[in-house]
Amino acid sequence: MRILLFPSVLIVLLVSLVSARAYEIEQHKVFPASQEAQTLRIISNSDIDIFAPMVEAFQRKYPSVSIDYTVVSSTELMKALYEERQVFDVAISSAMDLQVKLANDGFTKPHSSSVAGLMPDWARWRDHVFAFTQEPASVVYSKSAFEGLEVPTSRQNLISTLRNNPDRFLNKVGTYDIRQSGLGFLFATQDARTSDTFWRLNEVMGSLNAKLYCCSADMISDITTGDLAVAYNVLGSYASARAAKDPDVGILELEDFTTLMLRSAIIPAGAEQPEIAGDFIDHLITASWSEEGADYYPYPKLNHSEVAPNLSLRAIRLGPGLLVYQDNLKRQHFLQEWQNAIIQQ
Repeated sequence: MRILLFPSVLIVLLVSLVSARAYEIEQHKVFPASQEAQTLRIISNSDIDIFAPMVEAFQRKYPSVSIDYTVVSSTELMKALYEERQVFDVAISSAMDLQVKLANDGFTKPHSSSVAGLMPDWARWRDHVFAFTQEPASVVYSKSAFEGLEVPTSRQNLISTLRNNPDRFLNKVGTYDIRQSGLGFLFATQDARTSDTFWRLNEVMGSLNAKLYCCSADMISDITTGDLAVAYNVLGSYASARAAKDPDVGILELEDFTTLMLRSAIIPAGAEQPEIAGDFIDHLITASWSEEGADYYPYPKLNHSEVAPNLSLRAIRLGPGLLVYQDNLKRQHFLQEWQNAIIQQ
């Protein structure tokens, strides 16, 4: 039997199919210019309320530029640019491996920065990827939930505390769902390369029916409400901001190691405003690597040495080494191992 589709029905079906494939937007805001002439489109996984001071400072320098700012997860950012070829002028992400993959696979434009001398060579890659933050992967906990317990100072301590107190921590442990979160996947692979304790910790968290999250902000919110007692590998800048406001939110100072991530910016290959995009990247570089951005830079100030002063800090290197786990077979193998450890059903 033949099925005939009227044009209007066909249009509806096509729109539905496109919508099903489209990347998912978490937040969106337009920062209008005081004398609008051009629009810079930014896709980012930095929340609007955190990143707004950087945008507003840029507009004070360039009052004729309106900024259209879209917030997505790091995975959805990759989907928008790599799979759907969406048009943006700047892409900002904490998932260093995905940014490098975009550049390596020809999805970015080079930028000859006029302020490149402010940043060390290790903070940029081939004039395509530019780092403007250094942020730790933190372990956040509820101080009230740990009352009467010794606060862990290493992953091994944390494993022992969780294992010895199952009644207290059952359904109260959270971490990234690395199947969905690009940053979570990056942190997990780096942890696994650094120490075998990563797998033992995941097995213990799995035995406690760990809750899996897309985002740091959600994990931290559940710490404040009491739904979680501890959250593993939370983005440090978000954790510090909440801890400053809520006395019950603490950050574990782990002595074994702390993974240090570089948030970075690129100019997508399809950018319609590459010159203004370059100006924006120079603005990020200036704010992060000089004293100029002291009033509006919303992240911890950067360390100019690639070797952190605290030897427990392990900086992730920006470069092709990040592509190892972007290989499909290696990625699937890692995800399967992780699922076996964390999802114990």
